[in-house]
Amino acid sequence: MADPVQHARQIARAGHGPAAVALLEDAGRRGNSTAFAELAAWLLRGDIIPRDVSRARSTLRQAVEIGHVDAALLEVALTANGTGAPADWRGAFSLLAVAARNDPVAAQQLALVRAMKLDDAGYPSTAFDIEVLSAEPYIAVCRGALSAQESLHLAAIANPLLEPSVVVDPVTRRPVAHPVRSSFNATIGPAQETLPIAAFSRRLEVLTNTPLGNGEPLQILRYTVGQEYKLHSDAIPGEPNQRTVTAITYMNDGYDGGETYFPSQQIVVTPRAGDILIFHNTTADGVADPRSRHAGLPVTKGVKWIATKWLRNSRYNPWDS
Repeated sequence: MADPVQHARQIARAGHGPAAVALLEDAGRRGNSTAFAELAAWLLRGDIIPRDVSRARSTLRQAVEIGHVDAALLEVALTANGTGAPADWRGAFSLLAVAARNDPVAAQQLALVRAMKLDDAGYPSTAFDIEVLSAEPYIAVCRGALSAQESLHLAAIANPLLEPSVVVDPVTRRPVAHPVRSSFNATIGPAQETLPIAAFSRRLEVLTNTPLGNGEPLQILRYTVGQEYKLHSDAIPGEPNQRTVTAITYMNDGYDGGETYFPSQQIVVTPRAGDILIFHNTTADGVADPRSRHAGLPVTKGVKWIATKWLRNSRYNPWDS
């Protein structure tokens, strides 16, 4: 008998989405966990059939109950970040603990989460030192806010997703290649957001004093020798839900150059592994602040890794981007 998942994909490519869905549902009911996992992915992506995140969650649960390992980790991610249901850190932690009994990847993630000093909601239980470099515009550095183990985890998740970086076109608001930004970029979307990454995102929201759910997906960037991000603003022209705050996490040492430079304030931030740079992109009335324009100076030796998160002024839906 043909593989039902491959058969369903062929039917879907031929334009028969409902028939493909029916095939996956029948295979799932017969005990094929991969069929349920495939259907859940379709429901999340919304390209083959209309997106339905609530139905995706229930379909994913069926795949997990049959024993699909990857579906279990995806369910952890969606439970933590609130896709298809309210965010539930305790529920996500419990799901990860169950998955860790038989999955070494889940066990590694569970061990990392347990080492992160979190409260029962996944937020940091200890404070971090913050050095304010400028009050207006606000520019500050939080020292030692990312551990080496957390950095390695971020890089491992991002590495297979890396592609040439883009910027947002001011007219179409679509991502396009741009000569001011030379680097490799990976977006850690809600489906790739492991529980350690969800905890790190909560940490960033605490440090930036922004609500959970206002952040865009985490961006991991890799700069090699000569690559840079020329002078720019992180604010998006004409965007009503503006990027009010930026958090840049320096993930590694062992390279030269790559400083973050604010020319209006004559501030140069030298990267140091584990530090997080936080700055405001807008004034108090929400207008883009030209004083927060900054540049990522060229790397002159080695490789620079950073994690960037943009925080909006209101809730942001990553599935609509």
